[in-house]
Parts: sequence; C-alpha cells; structure tokens
Amino acid sequence: MKKSAFFICIGIAVVLSVFVSAYSQEDMVIVNSDVFDNPRRPSSLFRHDEHNERAEIDACNECHHVYDDDGNRLEDESSEDQRCSDCHELRASGRKPALMKAFHTNCKGCHEEKKKGPVMCGQCHVRKMVIEDES
Repeated sequence: MKKSAFFICIGIAVVLSVFVSAYSQEDMVIVNSDVFDNPRRPSSLFRHDEHNERAEIDACNECHHVYDDDGNRLEDESSEDQRCSDCHELRASGRKPALMKAFHTNCKGCHEEKKKGPVMCGQCHVRKMVIEDES
C-alpha cells in the first residue's frame, strides 16, 4: 500500500514538472539573429515581457502580425508561435519585406509612431551586452 502511494506521488510530481516547465517559458532577452550570415551589429537587446509591460501591450498581434494573400492585416490573428524568419526571408519577396527591414519597420516604426523607445542603431544593438540573471 505504501509503495503504490509512493509511486502515485512520484507520477504526479513528474506530470506536474512537465506541465510547469512547458508553460514557464523564460523571458526573451535578445532577438535571435542566427539567420544572418555575417551581421554587422550584435543581436538586439530585447526583454520581451518587460517591453510589453512598459509599452502596455496586451495583444500579441500588435507585434506578431499576420497578413492575408491580398496584403490586408488580419486583426484577430497572431503569429506569436513563429519566428519572424519563418515568414520573412533575407531578401524581399513580392510585397513581403526582407527580414531586416521587417524587424526595423515593426519595432522602430512603432517607436517613432508612439514617440517612445529607441530608434538609433546602438540603442538596440548594444555592443557590450550585459545580461543580468534575474533569478
């Protein structure tokens, strides 16, 4: 009886640990730029959750957009489960901008529109990045 209770507790602990680890994604700290062969600048420093909190962004699709085949933005759709490079290639394709232009248009364009946030290269692409461990 004690053995079966022990194994049940172990089983529950394993299942809980899988669910907790699956749903506790760490906050993104830098924009992944692995697709660029020879970048001229370091990856952009970007603390995703902190940014969205400070910018009061609640809807993922404000940044993670989806367009239909005619180029119309689908307001109720979001691409937060994809990387930008899943849709944008290194070079422009048709009406779809190249990856670097897409990054800059989305991020810098929003900062310019709202007159808040960095717009100069070195403000996002920090050469000597200090990433603090927040644990």
